[in-house]
Amino acid sequence: MGTLKAIVGLLVMPVPVALLLLLLGVIALLFRRRKTAVSLLTLAPLVVVTAAWGPVADRLLGPLEHAHQPLDALSPNADIAAVVVLGAGYSPNLPLPVTSRLNDSAMVRLAEGIRLYRQLDDVPLLVSGGSRVGLEPSAAGYAEAARALGVPDEDILVLDWPLDTAQEARGTLELLGEGASVVLVTSASHMTRSLRHFRQVGLNPMPAPTRHKAGIPTPDSFAYWVPSATNLRKTERALYEYMGLQAVRFDHRGR
Repeated sequence: MGTLKAIVGLLVMPVPVALLLLLLGVIALLFRRRKTAVSLLTLAPLVVVTAAWGPVADRLLGPLEHAHQPLDALSPNADIAAVVVLGAGYSPNLPLPVTSRLNDSAMVRLAEGIRLYRQLDDVPLLVSGGSRVGLEPSAAGYAEAARALGVPDEDILVLDWPLDTAQEARGTLELLGEGASVVLVTSASHMTRSLRHFRQVGLNPMPAPTRHKAGIPTPDSFAYWVPSATNLRKTERALYEYMGLQAVRFDHRGR
């Protein structure tokens, strides 16, 4: 099911949609449907250009990222069971240091998790993330990087089997127990969906969003107004999260 969701998510992104429109336009030409063909062939690049435009990308991504304020500081004696860092990309077979085998999102999440972990007394750092293709799970990469950055091995909890956020929530529940309060670290755009999963299983998550992208580059820069791959990725991220939120609602109603 997780693989199916990932495939569906990819297919409804702007570039695959544009390619489909181009294909339909060519087919329309072959069947001599000239007006239809012109409309489809015009719409295809327009979809990509619009999705890659800063004002559109930020308008989609901003509400997700600004829904929860960053967590600046914690009381050392706060009633927290763990600082939980959700999984992200990891390429275990690259002949590189672990900080390069973890992708950008993973390293930013881990850095924020360690920053908050260091503010607490006797609270473990729980790192999460499995692997869909039978390679070393991302949680193992997190743990290796955390040790390299000075986190004692006995303070690291490894949750290495979850393949999506819902499974991460259930795995955290199994380790910490119902009602446990956790600091939840993930990308800002992913936070709303993550909180819903963790609350649905009976945990008490405290949001600690990181890796904010909306507004970078800023609206007063020339780059903001020029369609770019950076803005296209922001639009893709926003669309993926909005679809994920709908899936959470559907799953919750199904229960």
